[in-house]
Amino acid sequence: MTLPDLHDPLLLLLAGLAIDAAFGDMPAVFARVPHPVALAGRAVAFAERKLNRPQRGDERRRERGIATVVVLVGAAAGLGWGLHWLCRFSLAGALVEALAIGILLAQRGLHQHVAAVAVALEQGGLPAGRAAVSHIVGRDPARLDRHGVARAAIESLAENFSDGVVAPVFWYLVGGLPGLFAYKMANTLDSMIGHRSERYRAFGWAAARFDDLLNLAPAPLSGLLLSAAALLTGDALAGRAIAIMRRDGRRHRSPNAGWPEAAMAGALGLALAGPRHYAEGVVADPWIGEGTPDATPADIARALRLYVTACLLLGGLVLGTWVLGAWLAGHVTRPG
Repeated sequence: MTLPDLHDPLLLLLAGLAIDAAFGDMPAVFARVPHPVALAGRAVAFAERKLNRPQRGDERRRERGIATVVVLVGAAAGLGWGLHWLCRFSLAGALVEALAIGILLAQRGLHQHVAAVAVALEQGGLPAGRAAVSHIVGRDPARLDRHGVARAAIESLAENFSDGVVAPVFWYLVGGLPGLFAYKMANTLDSMIGHRSERYRAFGWAAARFDDLLNLAPAPLSGLLLSAAALLTGDALAGRAIAIMRRDGRRHRSPNAGWPEAAMAGALGLALAGPRHYAEGVVADPWIGEGTPDATPADIARALRLYVTACLLLGGLVLGTWVLGAWLAGHVTRPG
């Protein structure tokens, strides 16, 4: 019997998915050492302080924003390549690479943060719900009523399923650790400076556009996974998920967030998105979906069941591809 190649990217990815599902954000570890995403955030903040000075004109700030994206994303890809080079031969190296993948995924952590919103709303009421949701959304929580808090949590779950789970998996499959590291840096850049406020409109333009580009494939794939998960979830509607995703996926102000949000809205029979209050002002987006906007903590729980099923489907696709590849490799007829 031929032993599997422990450095097979699909096998390493399966191990990383399992590590993330079992241990999540590893707070006991990262209370003592900085998380890689936190280090990326420090690099972004340093570059922004040095290069995005208000006395410079928009054109010069945009040029410096482009340079920031090129340098930081390139550096992240280089670090990923270096780590892969160090890990590429030994069993310990395979374990380190799998651990790196697990650390940069967000399956369990996202579930915990969104579930905390439902618990806060149920047990502490609106003030507690607003405090809990403020950790996962950028909008003004003081403007949210009970239904708005629940909708915000569900929207964040759908969008971050794409950004925090599907896209990292996709870019690891495309580019290995360099691809995964580059994507996480690009996503951190977008989350920190890719805003439409006066401060970031010029400097963060490249970060926002580059993140949009990197998510062009993962976002629709996320919507399809959520729609497929609805087939396996008793209180969700797979047909409506597909129909609403096709109809409303492009109506969101983000070219990518609309796909998973529309699939989630259709599957749960909700209306998501709509007008929202951010620090830079009101975003007058249309509603996505044709259900009720009056989401509740019970709807958050339904969304979490759909999310868990979609994560399992994603892991199943990776496992199935690895098993099929191993079977084909074992049945190839070699000449002679």
